[in-house]
Amino acid sequence: MTSRIPFYFLITLLIIAGVGLSQYRHEVYGVPWTPGEQRALWELEARVEFDAIGEPVKVSMAAPETQQGFTLIDESTSSPGYGVALIDTDNGRRAEWSIREAIGKQILYYKTQMLVDDQAQYDLSPPTGDTIAVSLDNPQQTAATALLEQARKLSSDNLTLTRELIKQFDDKQNQNASLLLNNLSRESAIVNLLSLEGIHARVVGGLTLEDGRRRQSIFPLVEVWSGEKWQLFNPVTGEEGKPEDVMVWNQKGHSMLDVIGGRNSNVSFSIIAQDITPQRATSEKVKAEDLLNFSIHSLPVEEQAMFKTIMLVPIGALIVVFLRIIVGLKTSGTFMPVLIAVAFVQTQLVTGILGFLLIVGTGLIIRSYLSKLNLLLVARISAVIITVIMIISVFTVVAFKIGLVEGLTITFFPMIILSWTIERMSILWEEEGAKEVLIQGGGSLLTAVLVYLAMTNEIVRHLTFNFIGMQLIILAAILMLGNYTGYRLSELRRFKPLTED
Repeated sequence: MTSRIPFYFLITLLIIAGVGLSQYRHEVYGVPWTPGEQRALWELEARVEFDAIGEPVKVSMAAPETQQGFTLIDESTSSPGYGVALIDTDNGRRAEWSIREAIGKQILYYKTQMLVDDQAQYDLSPPTGDTIAVSLDNPQQTAATALLEQARKLSSDNLTLTRELIKQFDDKQNQNASLLLNNLSRESAIVNLLSLEGIHARVVGGLTLEDGRRRQSIFPLVEVWSGEKWQLFNPVTGEEGKPEDVMVWNQKGHSMLDVIGGRNSNVSFSIIAQDITPQRATSEKVKAEDLLNFSIHSLPVEEQAMFKTIMLVPIGALIVVFLRIIVGLKTSGTFMPVLIAVAFVQTQLVTGILGFLLIVGTGLIIRSYLSKLNLLLVARISAVIITVIMIISVFTVVAFKIGLVEGLTITFFPMIILSWTIERMSILWEEEGAKEVLIQGGGSLLTAVLVYLAMTNEIVRHLTFNFIGMQLIILAAILMLGNYTGYRLSELRRFKPLTED
């Protein structure tokens, strides 16, 4: 008989390593055990893309600074082959890349960490010099004068004047405002009108902070000097002040991105949130190159956002193993419910369940017809895959036409897995009958719902993403469950007559 000592030694080693790594992350790097326990840190990554044309390249991008509500903690760049400098200029802080020659697609990264800090010390220096009067043609000048005259009557200072101008631009019936907006963006028109009044104003870029966002773009805000401080305005909504979930990226109002020696330039942003201790924020303990920092925080933020979901898959696997081995729940496919649960995370639960039932139900009807054609397995599966794609396409279009926006997320379902599920259920129907199909289909759906509930739990998401040691503990638990050879809970009902005797 094979000794079980090495097996139990492996289990013990995995648990000790998992607990040790997790404790190390908590004690040394200050990562909290529960979400929201400590101070929030936003990690933002700018991805600059452009096509180099074989000439010397110089790229200059605005970089954020410490500002109201946020303190700049750290910043870095990733740009192999490029010279890099982070400099302070009259146009604000900027990141600059340069190379003697480049050709083809170029991708540069700039990463910064901003600590949420109500006590942030930031620059409050007033504007210097006079405002620069803009040049407008006669019709535009007449429209601008009329707008300013009306706003001036209803205002008392710089901020109220700005507020009234935004209201006029919101008025669809205001012909003067419409005339200016024919040639100017709303934010530029507001800044130009304020400059005619001798009021310092500038267009800055805002970034909405939302955990896990990828490929986000800057949106324009108007910053007006009140006489004592700079005040932000949303030129579209008229909202005054800086929202807590908005960070200003290019604060000085100058160009966001300048590229010399390239074309088709573009910059997008990925954002991710972390919970840290104040000690870590000030001492910058977490370094991407530290070998003992077993986290995925050293990856680009866009990939980190993707891994937030991937790191939840082992939790789903653990639940499936428990339900199949201990409970004895039957499912169609071993880990198909985990992939369906991942789709539920994207679609939301109710929409996901309805979409799953519609796709599988319709697919089974069509598959029953295909079985009469006596096709070979490969051809039959291929036909089912195409059918599933068509079903998803039709349901998505119908949902859009009738105004069910939630239905658009049905495209997140794994098409190949659904196709195999339909094939397996169809064969099961032919061999075992409808009852067995309902048992396995219902078991799969129940398992997917339970996995979804675990994956959307904030504590579970926090632990799996921030503590790599949790993966070792989950692995140990799965190995232990795999060693179980006793009765399943669903089998105990067979012994009910014995208890009655």
